[in-house]
Amino acid sequence: MVKAYLVNHTHWDREWYFTIQDAQVLSEQLFTDVLDELEAHPEANFTLDGQTSIIDEYIEIHPEEIDRIKKLVNRRQLYIGPWYTQTDAMIPSSESIIRNLVIGINDSKKKYGGNPMMLGYLPDTFGFNAQLPMLLKQVGIHDFICWRGINFKRQAGSVYFKWKGLGNCEVYVASFPLGYYTGQIALESKKHLAQFVKKRLDKGIDFESKNGNNDEVLIPSGIDQMNIVHNMSKTLKEINKLSKHETVIGSYPEFMEKLHHRELNTFQGELRYPTYSRVHRTIGSVRSRFKRKNFELEEFITKRIEPLMVIAQNAGIRVSNGIILKLWKKLLECQPHDTIGGCISDNVAIDIEHRFKECYEIAEGIENYIKKRLSQRLKLSANDILVFNTSVVNFSGTKEIRFISQSKQIKFADKYNARVIAEEYTPVRKNIMQQTSKGFEFKDEKAYYKLTALVDVEIPSLGYTVISFQDSDENIDELYSIDGDTISNSKVSVSYSNESITIKKGDKTLENALEIWDCANDGDTYDFSPLRGDREIKLDWNGKITKLVSKNSQRLVLTGSWSLPFDLNSRLKNTNLKNLNYTLTIELEKNSSFATFKLDIDNTVLSHRLRLRLNVVNKLSKTIAQIQGGFRNTENYKIAPNWAEEFVEKPVNIYNYDKTVGSSDGIFIFTKGMKEYERVNDGIFVTLMATTGELGKPNLLWRPGRASGDTTSVGHTMTPTPSAQELGNNSFEFAIRLYDDFTENEVANDVERFLEPSISYQNQRFNLFVNRLDNKIWDIEFSDKLPKLSRTQSFLKIELNGLVVSALYPSYTVKNAHILRLSNQGNNKVDISHLQKEGYLVVNALEETIEQNYMVDAYDMITLLKVN
Repeated sequence: MVKAYLVNHTHWDREWYFTIQDAQVLSEQLFTDVLDELEAHPEANFTLDGQTSIIDEYIEIHPEEIDRIKKLVNRRQLYIGPWYTQTDAMIPSSESIIRNLVIGINDSKKKYGGNPMMLGYLPDTFGFNAQLPMLLKQVGIHDFICWRGINFKRQAGSVYFKWKGLGNCEVYVASFPLGYYTGQIALESKKHLAQFVKKRLDKGIDFESKNGNNDEVLIPSGIDQMNIVHNMSKTLKEINKLSKHETVIGSYPEFMEKLHHRELNTFQGELRYPTYSRVHRTIGSVRSRFKRKNFELEEFITKRIEPLMVIAQNAGIRVSNGIILKLWKKLLECQPHDTIGGCISDNVAIDIEHRFKECYEIAEGIENYIKKRLSQRLKLSANDILVFNTSVVNFSGTKEIRFISQSKQIKFADKYNARVIAEEYTPVRKNIMQQTSKGFEFKDEKAYYKLTALVDVEIPSLGYTVISFQDSDENIDELYSIDGDTISNSKVSVSYSNESITIKKGDKTLENALEIWDCANDGDTYDFSPLRGDREIKLDWNGKITKLVSKNSQRLVLTGSWSLPFDLNSRLKNTNLKNLNYTLTIELEKNSSFATFKLDIDNTVLSHRLRLRLNVVNKLSKTIAQIQGGFRNTENYKIAPNWAEEFVEKPVNIYNYDKTVGSSDGIFIFTKGMKEYERVNDGIFVTLMATTGELGKPNLLWRPGRASGDTTSVGHTMTPTPSAQELGNNSFEFAIRLYDDFTENEVANDVERFLEPSISYQNQRFNLFVNRLDNKIWDIEFSDKLPKLSRTQSFLKIELNGLVVSALYPSYTVKNAHILRLSNQGNNKVDISHLQKEGYLVVNALEETIEQNYMVDAYDMITLLKVN
């Protein structure tokens, strides 16, 4: 006889084909019923899907219920947390995943009773990156529970095992390969209990018992938006009379504790096999605009806003953690698997777009406030420009600045090599009202130029410098056109000829460096799938080339168009052709080791997949992909012709990466928000976009059978998603770097340099809406007790020893302190004992003091706290 621990739960997608508002209406009654049932039956318990955001939304409606929730959480009848939202595990950054846990755990402790469920519970997420054990360790979590992605026969030989990250971090894993609804006891099941036990429950228990020789098994009982099972004890008594096994009320923490005392096999690698359930291996390119916006916001917060908050903290400018936590929560609401994956209705897509908009507004507002207050403290004139460095090491290179001038006849000091790359002219405005000390006056507002320029500048670590311009007899230097098809500096060159792009670095030449390939997409918002009879084709670089140069800057601009069939019906016949206009801009700065690219495509056709092919020369080289907190080698495995006998979708060799992917022969592409790649012989294909017009379609070539997303289930209808066609302009930014030799941490640091932001500010007298809040951030009198500031200043300098800064932000728990999180993305330990001498304390991501070990293991992270 096997002992089964049955866990009553509900799985709660906050949005899917329904909106968050729809889900709130459901929770209003369902969650209240949970509280009533648990109070009436003290022996029962219920798991509320591992995310605190849904409790927040319930409390908005029922604030009077918070004390009941606290009591049930403390009695361990109601299990909540540790996540804020149930994160996707492939697309969000490592910092997003960590912050999701930090916010969820902190909210659970502060708001809902102090006993969050400290295990990584992701019952429906579409597969898991190989570094999730390391990320869970950052908050002290040692257990993980999931459904999808497991193939215990190929991996650990059991449904229960230890899972090891790229380094030495590991967690205990309990999977339920038959789904989080294995023991779902609906009213229909109660009416036909004998049939339920024989046909469903016992079969599930047998399956988990036999696969790993387990005499105790975990059986989840619940499904999407399902209410609590009433009178569970009574129901289990009746079940045990009918079953050949013993079933008892269990909980996830109780079962995981039992696993800690068992000998388990160990597996290392990602969990993305589509064996017992679909993992949607190609969802990384669906609604690609969402992926790029999410990436941009992650970078905005971690590389701009939070470091600026540390600068503000040191400069005596107050900004609360509350506003940045609100920003994080808005972004985390965009990161559950359905949401960031894009397998949602267009109605939900509108909500997601709006949340992204709100995120940008909060982020830009915080930045605006800090920059304005700092410029006020420094008493800057309209000809002064603040230029920031949010890195913890000194900066020497090129920054982009944006400012307004009445004329282009201006100059900066020669050392800055200032050159304008974009301009916008605003003519004179007549009879404009101005409020003065005399009252309202009317006068003409002068014409001005809004200029974007590049400057070569040195800025100290985590600080700023002020540069100034003055009137001149000549125009400031600008990009100008000359003949030619090659740009170069002392390190690298890029040329365009014969419809081909060539990149050279020293003796290394990469011909046909970049290509664009296209094919039809017969898939849906879950998966790409080929169209039967179609083939992928190369689109020629057939455009017009323009070369632009200025001081220390060079640019090639290639403009052209491709002709493609408009939709799936015309794809095989190659009829009804539409033009896709494109512009490829290639830039090279004086001392840069990599060339940067921006590809703008006006998408005018439906249901197709565009991919960028990076030539890696040697087809025998290994593929190296950065994931969240490290690098992993990926190898294509052979897919059997009869793959459908083992897998529910084709286990294609298409993988996700974080910020860069490349080859062992030293050719890497750094990208902004593209997340999916495939290695084919001597090329790495990075997916730009895979467009579609359906939420779910049945009988795909790569996914036979039912449609995902319930659209072909009883009572459901097909759901068109025209916005997922992503018509109109789509911009893709990336860079290419060629190495002779490299280490993983070197590549990771080069990626961070590519992503390093340009942040500048000018006190405005021409346009108070260049920065939206300038008009309402009034001048104030500053206290004489504030720290003295100079026109060039550094607030923090760190010797990184090759490590990458994952995050730098004001402490959540200690006043006037900051958190520094460092990532070791290489395979050797790194000693940072010098930071102990500088007053840094080793903590976990929850800011709890842990062992003071200043060695960062391979593929691991360390969190440090320091009082300013």
